[in-house]
Amino acid sequence: MIPAQTLGALASIHELLTQLVEQASSREVNRSPDPRLPSLGWLLGRAVYLETYLLRERLLEDDDLTRRVRHLFGPDTHYGEATDRALPPQDHLLNWALEIFGHHLTLLANPGMLPEHPWLQDGWLPAWLAQQHALSYERMLSTMTAWRLDREADEFLVEQPLEARRPQVDAVRIDQGHYRIGARKGVVLDCELPTQMVELHSFRIQKQPVSNAEYLAFIQDGGYQTGEWWDEDSSTWLAGTGHKAPWHWRQDRNGHWYGVGMNGPMPLFADQPVSGLTAHEANAFAAWASANGEGLSGAVPQHEYQWETAARMGLLENTGRAWEWCANRLHPYDGYEAPVEPELATRGLDDGLVSLRGASLHTQPTLRRASFRRGAAADDNTLFAGTRLVIPPGKAAWE
Repeated sequence: MIPAQTLGALASIHELLTQLVEQASSREVNRSPDPRLPSLGWLLGRAVYLETYLLRERLLEDDDLTRRVRHLFGPDTHYGEATDRALPPQDHLLNWALEIFGHHLTLLANPGMLPEHPWLQDGWLPAWLAQQHALSYERMLSTMTAWRLDREADEFLVEQPLEARRPQVDAVRIDQGHYRIGARKGVVLDCELPTQMVELHSFRIQKQPVSNAEYLAFIQDGGYQTGEWWDEDSSTWLAGTGHKAPWHWRQDRNGHWYGVGMNGPMPLFADQPVSGLTAHEANAFAAWASANGEGLSGAVPQHEYQWETAARMGLLENTGRAWEWCANRLHPYDGYEAPVEPELATRGLDDGLVSLRGASLHTQPTLRRASFRRGAAADDNTLFAGTRLVIPPGKAAWE
């Protein structure tokens, strides 16, 4: 018997996915304004395909539906204009998704309609699907934000300008030792396993992530024009894009910065975590802060092990409002065993993606845990991501 709470979580994320497509215009559903982002229609179709593949093709050995749409939504498909042109119209796509999602909930809610399988024990598969759909939901919100940025006008005027503030130390020390990393139980992703102990040298980690006010200080100090803050890869990215601010930041006619979200222009609050950064910008900010921040000499972006250790100890503040870029690449843990079924495996593991920890304002509860990790390309600024700094440990209290 699958727990009612698990079925409720899956049904809720079904509703969120379909509502986004339902509320968008037909133009916005089957096209993306940013080539890095899938269209809303493709993301919904991919969610339907994944669920159908695992429940019907794998458990019921019925590949009729998945075989017909595998060229659009299968694991080897690359989304883009050609794929978007092949998508069905908005109303057809919605009706298709609603029908299949509803049928799947019926299958899962009624014992005997699906064969006994380890994936169904304690509701593992529907809980796992809810997490995958939650990631797709955030990606859909990124696409919707991109649409808003694409049509943003110059009419918004900032009433209370954001004021820059140089970063300073507000850190907690974690002493050298062995600390647990990874998940122990529950429905988790393969990249969170196996649980292990890692040795960390002493370090201090900032209690707060980098704020809007601190990042504005970097901008105003010529951060995007000063080459010494940017390493070779970051310099190449910067030269090719011409960026001068986070992805969703814009300036009004008076030169004051504001943000753009799915619902339009919005003020930028000084103490809120900055988001819309690439890993390149996170690294450049850290280099600048190390040279210009009060007491921040030696500052670098956190390693994901440092973040997880501090999070488990309850030492971090203002988490869960922006994903946080880390200093390391996403990698398999020692002793990692890839799932036999490729669709259950984390994509891009050990492929050079940069690790992200935490959560954003848009992250569903099912993903909010200390062990959760994901990866992204270093040049992706569409993830609602900022960063947090670590600094040398200094002297311990007894030294």
